[in-house]
Amino acid sequence: MFYKFMSYVIKFLIWILNGNVDVQNKEVLKDKTYIFVGPHRTWWDPIFTAYAVWPLRLSFMTKKELFDNFFIRFILVHVNAFPVDRKNPKPSVIKVPVKNLKSGQLSLLMYPSGTRYSESMKGGVALIDKMTKSEIIPVVYQGPVTFKGLLKRQRITIRFGEALDVDYSIKDFKEFSADLDQKMQKSFAEIDQKIDPNFKYIPNEDKLELEKKKGHI
Repeated sequence: MFYKFMSYVIKFLIWILNGNVDVQNKEVLKDKTYIFVGPHRTWWDPIFTAYAVWPLRLSFMTKKELFDNFFIRFILVHVNAFPVDRKNPKPSVIKVPVKNLKSGQLSLLMYPSGTRYSESMKGGVALIDKMTKSEIIPVVYQGPVTFKGLLKRQRITIRFGEALDVDYSIKDFKEFSADLDQKMQKSFAEIDQKIDPNFKYIPNEDKLELEKKKGHI
């Protein structure tokens, strides 16, 4: 109930703040659960992705520090977010998304790089997919990456790609993960080109360096 309420709140805020959202290729989605993956470019791209996939419901991995605030924790818990320690991730953290996916009620949104300033891919998606055999749908955000650009109502595009062709015959996990990472990166690039052939994402170098120093990438 709270998730549905928040979805209407988010739709209203998006209309007020920007109101210029184009959702493309949504017809690939059916009434089932998916693992959605995408490149993390700004802190609000998960919000716009949740808006784009509605009425499908999402669960999210969120850095545990956000759960320190009571008010924020209340909202996060009720929109199906769960905490993850980015510095010391534990195997048990995947139990929540695996359970959600198998329940058939909640899809999962993940940014495989673990940070919006990195292009490197990690094995979290691969491990969860190995355990659930869920379809992986790439989804890409193109639009303003600054709040100023958002308020200027610059165009935002959310585009879904086709489900990835996952090769479950690969038994070695490192090889499986590397193969999946390669397919994700290729798909992200192809979707970017379909949205805008001239698009090129340039991360903020200062923030990129800060993330490296923190050990997040």
